[in-house]
Amino acid sequence: MAVKHLVENVRDIALVGHRAAGKTSLADALLFEAHAVDRMGSVDDGTSVADFDDEEHKHHFSIDTHVLHADHDGKHLNILDAPGSPDFIGAALEALAAVETAVIVVSAVNGVEMNTRRMFAEAGTLGLSRAIVINKLDTEHVDLPGLVESIQAALGKNCVLFNAPDRIGPGMRDIYCLLDPRVNIPPSCPIKVAAARSQLIEAVVESDEPLLEKYLTEGQVTLAELEADITRAMDAGTLVPIFCVSAKKDKGVRELLDALSRYGLSPSFSRKRLEGLQVGTNGSTHQLEPTEQEEFVGQVFKVVNDKFVGHLSFIRVMAGKLQHNHNVVNLRNGQTLRVGHLLEAQGKSTSQVTEAGPGDIVAIAKVEGLEIGDTIAFTNHAPKLPLPHFPTPMFGVAIEPKVRGDEQKISAGLHKLAAEDPTVKVTHDAQTHELVITGVSQLHLDIIRERLKARFAVEVNTKEPKIPYRETIVGEAPGEHKHKKQTGGRGQFAEVHIRIYPLSREIKTQAECEAQFANKSRFEKLRSCHYDPAMNFAFIDHIVGGTIPNNFIPAVEKGCKEMLERGVIAGYRVQDCAVEVHFGKYHDVDSSEAAFKTAARHAFRKAFLAARPALLEPIVKLEITVPSKYTGAILSDLPAKRAHVENQDSLPGDMTVIYARAPLGEVARYAAQLGGMTQGTGSYAMELSHYDMVPAAVQQQIVSKSHLKDDDDE
Repeated sequence: MAVKHLVENVRDIALVGHRAAGKTSLADALLFEAHAVDRMGSVDDGTSVADFDDEEHKHHFSIDTHVLHADHDGKHLNILDAPGSPDFIGAALEALAAVETAVIVVSAVNGVEMNTRRMFAEAGTLGLSRAIVINKLDTEHVDLPGLVESIQAALGKNCVLFNAPDRIGPGMRDIYCLLDPRVNIPPSCPIKVAAARSQLIEAVVESDEPLLEKYLTEGQVTLAELEADITRAMDAGTLVPIFCVSAKKDKGVRELLDALSRYGLSPSFSRKRLEGLQVGTNGSTHQLEPTEQEEFVGQVFKVVNDKFVGHLSFIRVMAGKLQHNHNVVNLRNGQTLRVGHLLEAQGKSTSQVTEAGPGDIVAIAKVEGLEIGDTIAFTNHAPKLPLPHFPTPMFGVAIEPKVRGDEQKISAGLHKLAAEDPTVKVTHDAQTHELVITGVSQLHLDIIRERLKARFAVEVNTKEPKIPYRETIVGEAPGEHKHKKQTGGRGQFAEVHIRIYPLSREIKTQAECEAQFANKSRFEKLRSCHYDPAMNFAFIDHIVGGTIPNNFIPAVEKGCKEMLERGVIAGYRVQDCAVEVHFGKYHDVDSSEAAFKTAARHAFRKAFLAARPALLEPIVKLEITVPSKYTGAILSDLPAKRAHVENQDSLPGDMTVIYARAPLGEVARYAAQLGGMTQGTGSYAMELSHYDMVPAAVQQQIVSKSHLKDDDDE
């Protein structure tokens, strides 16, 4: 059976940008123009095809990325409508991971905003082609030339107008393409047509040396030559076309749809994403290609736990064909899964399809065990696709049930919600016994609480959790402990001698650890090294003469790792250190794994306390956007939070953006403070930058407030 959509006819597009730019209204208008729906949906009256979630109706903004599709002019468009609020950045980034083209939607009223710049930069980092849509041009008093200048200033000179309206405001009727000099554009058009056309042509020809040379020599190129080169220019990044639209008035939408269908990148351009990924057949290997003839490889980019349909895993097919009723292998864990039904989504509606080819976006229903970023294939010899990058969530609350006995329901519900959102983490603090949920912001976690109540019928109380400090050492020291207990019958005996060392944070892998630290030049009788990248911890077996039998070495390592989780000075996780076990004693009868684990814990504590322990605090990157009149107040307040201001920029609309780095402990509740200083007009985004040493005075306060229990000789 033929693949439903030929690769060259597929267009995968993500609508991204800042909140309230009109992305969802644009998605509804695109579906309507392509006759994918009978009537145009509206966000305002709750009929949008994209925003269908109860929380989205309640709050009047997108929370999740919604998967849509339309057929136009012989092309099949997969349209991912992503949320624009920085609070839901994870959903926007998962959309970018599944497409070739990012359409960044800009509000004509608000101009380039914080998330506009971020999404433009993220799409560039991923090597996607980019287009810009200026929406809401039917609004009064919009300065289109000034807006284009501000876009070029913020995002680059390669952002050029592709079309222009006859006028701005409620009277806007027609949109004119700037490519064709024969098009008669009325004098009411608010831009300088000749200059805009020159910018567009220069951006197109820049990607093609012969065409550029012809243009520079002859001063002109034909319309056919330009049209043939637009897709290449978008792929090369020399052209970022700007389209003029009023989504709610359905003006410029058809022109945008035509352009995306005609010039948008097909999945063939995902070759750069597959570069270096080899597949093998019959003993030979070759570069993985985004073709229908290739062996099937796909990647999960979105997961939904729907109360009606159940577990849905959204797959972007990268190569080959996937049929329904077929087995696939999850390359993360080697598990074989049975794919029953393949579904094509149109918002909350789904329809069954029998197969999917390169570029197709389908959902697999009721197949548990798939996570965002998982690569699936027909065999476990297929290459693993790189994992999408998501920011580390840093805003946490500790939660407890309002009704006793709901703990299990809360934990199960939270883990399902965390599976859907890569910027949500659920952890159980072993020291405080708190269940902590971490997200991007207060609003982000408020939505999680609402969904917990709506989907799983449980309510929770929240309180401020501990800041995720880390413990480390700045020196090296020995530690030893003899664990000896004699009870009735068999006793307990183990003696462990270790040395602890600081480990450079530059080390990221086992190979780097062995090259830079755990090698024979440092440890002459080295037997093995186990490296844990999550904690940047190395365990080095340097036992000589069997003073600790081989079967007890894993227990020593386990005891040390337990201390990494427990912490030593204040109950926080330990990182950036190495432990060398080099001597010990055992008893033929009384020694056991439990005894060696206990001895290792005590030896670790002693060595750690002798090695000049220190606390590390999370430092976050802040991007604060405020009306310019509040800039002084913000700049004078930040030093009091031990923040370091790195830069500031002026934005259109008399706004200022301030870039700074600050300890998370000082800005964990910055939303309320910023709102107070700016009368609710300021906004900010926060992302983990790195960990740094806590000042001595602050460390003393944190350690004095901690109440660590001493380990017992269990």
